[in-house]
Amino acid sequence: MSTTQQRDSALSWVAADSWTMTRRELAHWVRQPVQVVIGLVFPVMLLLMFGYLIGGGQGIEGDFTDYLVPGMLTMTMAFGLEATMLSVTQDLNKGVIDRFRSMPMNSAAVLVGRSIADMLQSAVGLTVMIAVGYLIGWRWHGGFASFLAAVGLLLLLRFAMLWIGIYLAMVAGKPELVQAVQILVFPVAFLSNAIASPESMPSWLGAVVEWNPMSATATAVRGLFGNPVATGDSWAAANAELLAVAWPVALIVVFFPLAVSRFRDLSR
Repeated sequence: MSTTQQRDSALSWVAADSWTMTRRELAHWVRQPVQVVIGLVFPVMLLLMFGYLIGGGQGIEGDFTDYLVPGMLTMTMAFGLEATMLSVTQDLNKGVIDRFRSMPMNSAAVLVGRSIADMLQSAVGLTVMIAVGYLIGWRWHGGFASFLAAVGLLLLLRFAMLWIGIYLAMVAGKPELVQAVQILVFPVAFLSNAIASPESMPSWLGAVVEWNPMSATATAVRGLFGNPVATGDSWAAANAELLAVAWPVALIVVFFPLAVSRFRDLSR
């Protein structure tokens, strides 16, 4: 068998095993619908809370709802990782991984299947958030291609955050420690321009916010949607579209191999 054939065979093996693991995770949705519903409702509650109860818009030119909704779509990509992290740690602690090891299955397929299922749920959640945003008055003003590009950037950020979560879950090792790790998501999410403009913050804090990967995605998505964009004179603010791609790709390059390597070490 040639090298090309061996590579194609290995890829087919990984793809088949990954899809098997994806179907396993999707079956959990049927058995645990409450967890899925909570994952969909939580970001909607945040959107309505910031939009109607807290309000805002200081330093923002234009309608605050048009500024807020893309920011909340970005924040949603960071939330909900706890379910993925708990699933990974539970499989590790219940011996499920040991059973998988006894099967002729590629070791990376377990994580890849989990990530595919998570991305499918993220796509559903993103659709719900866009629909709710539309109902409360948000509109996008670009073309369909720009709309798809914005959604692509959001899902790219989610994919990067997902692999960070998977790696940290395996480092934590126990479900009870996952909640402590998940708490770290909130300061990272709120330390961005998702709900407020850096111009309304102290200069030193605004500079930190502009370099947050979530700020880059939020700014790029707002531009693609044709919504108000936070002003700023920094390089990060002027090159948000570039950073919206570079940051997630860099995170994936770092944490994907770390997660796979950690998984293989735990499986020995």
